[in-house]
Amino acid sequence: MRLSNGDRWFVGIIYVSLALFTFIALYPFWNAAAISFNSGTDTMQGGITFWPREFTLENYHVVFKDERLIDGFIISVLRTLLGTLLSIVATAILAYGISKRELMGRNFYMVTCIITMYFSGGLIPNYLLIRELGLMNSFWVMVIPGIISVWNMIIFRTFFKGIPPGLEESARIDGSSNWGVFIRIVLPLSGPVIATLSLFTAVYHWNDWFAPSIYISNTDLLPIQTKLQQILNANIMMEQMQNMDAAAQGRMSAMKTVTTKSLSMSTMMVATIPILCVYPFVQKYFVKGVLIGSLKE
Repeated sequence: MRLSNGDRWFVGIIYVSLALFTFIALYPFWNAAAISFNSGTDTMQGGITFWPREFTLENYHVVFKDERLIDGFIISVLRTLLGTLLSIVATAILAYGISKRELMGRNFYMVTCIITMYFSGGLIPNYLLIRELGLMNSFWVMVIPGIISVWNMIIFRTFFKGIPPGLEESARIDGSSNWGVFIRIVLPLSGPVIATLSLFTAVYHWNDWFAPSIYISNTDLLPIQTKLQQILNANIMMEQMQNMDAAAQGRMSAMKTVTTKSLSMSTMMVATIPILCVYPFVQKYFVKGVLIGSLKE
């Protein structure tokens, strides 16, 4: 099909606009990567745009030699894996139960869950609740409070209501219990929704730095995002450097090319790249999973 001159101009403007938006979205990340591979003392002079002016791996050497950051990375990985798994399983079970018309009080449970989406007790009541539950300074304080997501539950519930009732009825005729139907029939059919919501949940757990900074004072339990936030704060970074032992100060003084900005950029890259690598594997489920789960009734 041949395009007219007006159509060609229109298509050209669309491509140029998309290229511009792509550049605007990707440039900050690319610039951070260039700074992370550039000498810290040279970065202080400014002018780093697309490529490192003095290429070095010293920034990453400091990151991977710092046991605190490595421990934070491990905590983030464990939190993301356990938090995502428990959240998806618990939310799917809740949604499956609420999707059944024969459940007594189904509307009451649904309204109760929806209210929590619009009203919250606030930071102080949440803090007091976490303290009374004995979750302060615990790894589980980053997992248990976020197990149930009402928004994800609504998407699961809508998707489950779209599954043909005949499939479940045939399974029950064959002798399957409710758990058997849920595990053998419902979950295998929910692959797109599970994959999509798992990614969203994993991104939340990986990027969350605020909750650990409130509920955890033990630095050994802090995830890498919280430690990155501390590094980005120059005052906290200076306090950490002053509290180092003599050996650590000697290592830092020997690394004269490393600055707070270059170190923060390299830490940010280490904290960002792992979760970005997950997107290509679940991208194909986005439209199929989210649209079916949120629109189909």
